[in-house]
Amino acid sequence: MNSALRTPFIAVRELARRLDEAPRDYDRLLDLAGDRNFVLLGEATHGTHEFYRMRADITRRLLSELDFDAVAIEGDWPDAWRVNRFVGGDADGEAATALGDFERFPQWLWRNREVLDFIGWLRGFNTRLPAERKVGFYGLDLYSLYRSAEQVIGYLQSVDPEQAQIARRRYTALDHVRDPQSYGYEAAMSLRPSAQQAVRLQLQELRERAGGYLEGGGLTALDAQFAAERNAAAVVNAEVYYRAMFGSRINTWNLRDAHMRDTLFALAEHRLQRGGSGRIIVWAHNSHLGDARATEMHRQGEWNLGQLVREAAGSAALLVGFTAYTGHVSAASRWDGPVEQKWLRPALPDSYEHLFHSTRLDRFFLPLVGPAAAPLSGAMLERAVGVIYVPHSERGSHYFSACLAAQFDAIFHLDETAAVEPLQAPGSWHERETVQTPVLSG
Repeated sequence: MNSALRTPFIAVRELARRLDEAPRDYDRLLDLAGDRNFVLLGEATHGTHEFYRMRADITRRLLSELDFDAVAIEGDWPDAWRVNRFVGGDADGEAATALGDFERFPQWLWRNREVLDFIGWLRGFNTRLPAERKVGFYGLDLYSLYRSAEQVIGYLQSVDPEQAQIARRRYTALDHVRDPQSYGYEAAMSLRPSAQQAVRLQLQELRERAGGYLEGGGLTALDAQFAAERNAAAVVNAEVYYRAMFGSRINTWNLRDAHMRDTLFALAEHRLQRGGSGRIIVWAHNSHLGDARATEMHRQGEWNLGQLVREAAGSAALLVGFTAYTGHVSAASRWDGPVEQKWLRPALPDSYEHLFHSTRLDRFFLPLVGPAAAPLSGAMLERAVGVIYVPHSERGSHYFSACLAAQFDAIFHLDETAAVEPLQAPGSWHERETVQTPVLSG
């Protein structure tokens, strides 16, 4: 049928491949991954069990069959670095202990059963690989202002104690409150001097002195120097980020995703330098990994990691989204609130998720490349649930306009999902919110 005459409903029915809960569910995705260098695996919520499990299953196959050699997550660098040392065999202990540095809200984002199982598997997988090819686990985010500063000082203390003292003095301007948002407010309001120049100088000198620190040190020294540089870069960008929250019109979303891009490409170069393939799998929310140019974010002047990677890497990037129609999700009702097992309301009628539900295919993989996917290029609503879910304002809080076939290269859709289980679930989490049905009179 001529693509101009096909409806979105017909396009989905023709292109979708139903999932059988078997390894072959991901064969077509691996075909699309081919020789790509970056596979970005999203999620429509930060709290869906199936999204975590499926990303882990896909990642296992990409690592085993297509020579990918790193996983990068929507998490802070120092928190993920502890996991990286565990999966690489450089740190003893249990997998749950390795996740212990993910202390900032929302803890369940990475401290959950599916991630626990995956990093345990990854440690075992790495035992069969030579040191230069061991798969790494890294964080892309920039919230770790103080943790990263401490890591830089700790590294310098081991290789250059004199420079460690200088770093302590440079980071002093960050240290008077020990709360990044309070620092950002005071710096933006000129209540305290900004540390911008000092932290930039620290990053610059760390890079300039790298040759001396690396001499004769091998892979261990190379990894330690790279980690210190990424921590120093996180301090630079986090300082700008928190100050911009209060003192300018700079879009903090753009600052954050640009930092993720820079970290991702620096990581790819580092993996090549240490003898790996430099091919990386990214785990993050759909809102970061789908191309922002295909959504209303673009009209608001925002970009995201998916757009930036596509612009820089072109066809070497594969963008994969995950959607759900209904079910349950782990989320909070307010920032810093307890995690709950909340009922995910059925998707709105004018959304892609409702369209997928209407096909009665239940669970499927949907490639979005080529002319056959053209009917899915029109603008419809798409749902995004982060760490907070507020059903009473669902349309305004959790939906945005998107052109799916331009946003992603492929989609996995699940009609009904379950909540991901936190490692330290509060008692209230086990009290699952149930479907609310109307009471009929008479």
